[in-house]
Amino acid sequence: MKPLQTMPRDTALDLLKWLAMLSMVLDHLRYVGWSLNILYVPGRLAFPWFCLAIAANLARNKQGQGVQWRYLGWMVIFAGVAELPYRLYMAEEATTLNVMPTLALGLLVARGWRDRSASAGLLACAAILVAWVFRGQIMFDFYGVLLPLAFLLVLRGPWYAALLPGAVCLASNAWPEMLAGASWGDPISIGAIVVCLFGPLIGLAILRSRPSIGVWPMRRWAYAIYPLHFLLLLGLRHLLVE
Repeated sequence: MKPLQTMPRDTALDLLKWLAMLSMVLDHLRYVGWSLNILYVPGRLAFPWFCLAIAANLARNKQGQGVQWRYLGWMVIFAGVAELPYRLYMAEEATTLNVMPTLALGLLVARGWRDRSASAGLLACAAILVAWVFRGQIMFDFYGVLLPLAFLLVLRGPWYAALLPGAVCLASNAWPEMLAGASWGDPISIGAIVVCLFGPLIGLAILRSRPSIGVWPMRRWAYAIYPLHFLLLLGLRHLLVE
């Protein structure tokens, strides 16, 4: 019996995940008590790059392997674990669930396209239905659930194909305040729109690169960073207030 072979680590994918995590932390620093609204612009990179990582992980697996229950399970677990820290830190800014349910639904939708089996297709349809019905409670709205699929469709395509996930990313971030700000020339709003449109292209460039530096592999333990960073930032805010 042949031993199971594991796929080699993709250094570029690990780098993309770390940069997405950094972007997320920078975005949430806006609520720590300092005047850092400019961080809203680089913060728009976090969600599309996490979605790109999902698409890349799906593409690395053989077609027909079925739904990645372990991958999905960790997302669901930390969706529950992170909700309280997310609510505590974001306070009145938290008008939706945390981002994990969006990513989990996006995984099911993209997996349905990738696998093409009846079970995966049914789960994908159910995820789309849930995303539409509860779009007001899901972070990044209905379009955010479609973003991993948009990346999966163009993952190995030409550079200009990144315009598709760029458009979906902009739709998922189309907050009324951002659009209103851009209409009167607010540089932060305009910068956020530019990042939404071209962030997917930058992410694809990173994913296709060959990093010459060592990158610490981001394994399952990294899910814990999401709830923990809320608690650490909450503690920092209390120190600043005192």
